[in-house]
Amino acid sequence: MPHEFATPEAAETAFYEAFEAADLEAMMAVWVDQPDIVCIHPGGTRLLGAAQIRESWRQIFESGERLAFRITERQAVQDTTLAVHNVYEQVSIPGQAEEPAAVLVTNVYLLTDVGWRLWMHHACAPGDADEDDEDQPPTLH
Repeated sequence: MPHEFATPEAAETAFYEAFEAADLEAMMAVWVDQPDIVCIHPGGTRLLGAAQIRESWRQIFESGERLAFRITERQAVQDTTLAVHNVYEQVSIPGQAEEPAAVLVTNVYLLTDVGWRLWMHHACAPGDADEDDEDQPPTLH
């Protein structure tokens, strides 16, 4: 029987613990069992459904590089069955002295019969260029 996450925060903690441990089964246990789940990795395309999402995490975990996360600036909105978390992931490689990379993430959780589960994970590198930079493409929305 899968673990029941009592809160969206518990599901989010389990997501990042699975990510840091490179544990594919624990990662997939966080996701809701629905065909329309969505995952977008930084710079990646939209992945739909458990098969595509599982394969993407398998490839990431098999790369051998382990990551550590510190979550900051959480903005959360929640009602009775839906929660949206917008966070910054401060991503680092354990044992390396480099500054952590910032990744902007939106996680959407649904309340199911087995507790809160992740429905969408959308991660992107935040823009860091000056708004006056002529080399920057225009903002589309």
